[in-house]
Amino acid sequence: MELIWHGHSTWHVTVGSTSILIDPFFDNPFTSLEPSDVETPDYVLLTHGHADHIAHAGEFDGATVVATPELTGYVEAEMGVDETIGMNIGGTVELGDAYVSMVRADHTNGINTGYEYDAGVPGGYVISDSVPTQESDAEATTFYHAGDTGLMTDMREIFGPYYEPDAAALPVGDHFTMGPWQAAVATDWLDVDHVFPMHYDTFPPIEIDVQDFEREVKAAGSHAEVHVLDGDESFSLE
Repeated sequence: MELIWHGHSTWHVTVGSTSILIDPFFDNPFTSLEPSDVETPDYVLLTHGHADHIAHAGEFDGATVVATPELTGYVEAEMGVDETIGMNIGGTVELGDAYVSMVRADHTNGINTGYEYDAGVPGGYVISDSVPTQESDAEATTFYHAGDTGLMTDMREIFGPYYEPDAAALPVGDHFTMGPWQAAVATDWLDVDHVFPMHYDTFPPIEIDVQDFEREVKAAGSHAEVHVLDGDESFSLE
C-alpha cells in the first residue's frame, strides 16, 4: 500500500491497482500541487462536508465519490459529480482492490462549515487489502484515516482490536480536533506500528509544534513510529 500526504487531511492511497484520494483540499501550505496536477484517482473518499475536506471533490472527472448519502447528494447537485457511492457508519464497500469501511468520528458536519445544510454524520475510513472479519489476519495491510475527530473509546474497543490497522493518520492540530496528547492516546489505543500527524499548521487556530506529538506518543508508551511527512511525500506501508 502506497500512501502520499498532500497536506492537511488529503491523502492519496494506492492499494494494488486501485487509487483512492481522501478529502481533496489543495489550498494548504504543505503542497504546491493543484488538483489538475494529480492523476485522477479511481475513488474520492470524503469524511465530512467542511470546506477544507471537500473543496476539490468535483475536479476529478471520472472518479467515483464515496461518502454519506447526504454528502454524495450534495456533490452531485452542487459540484457536478456524476458517479457516487453512498455509504454510512459501520459499512464496508469493495472498491477495486481495496476494502473500505466507514467508521465513526466525533465532529460536526455542516456542509462548507455553514449551517444551511446537513451532510449526515462525519466519519473516518479504514482501508485494507483484505475484507475485515473477526479473525485476525497477519497478512492484511490496513490504513486508518481518522477524519476530523476527538478522542473516543471506539479507537480502543473496536478500531484497534478488530480492524487491526498497521498505520493511522490522526488529526493533531487541536482546537477543532484532537491535539497532540489526545492523538497520542489514540495512537496507543489503536496499537499501530506507524502514525502520521495531519490536520495541523494549515491556518492559525491549528498551528502547533508537531514535535509535541512525537513527545506525547513516547509518553503514552506507544511503540508506534511517528512519521512527520513533508507535503506530497510518500510512504510505503507493507
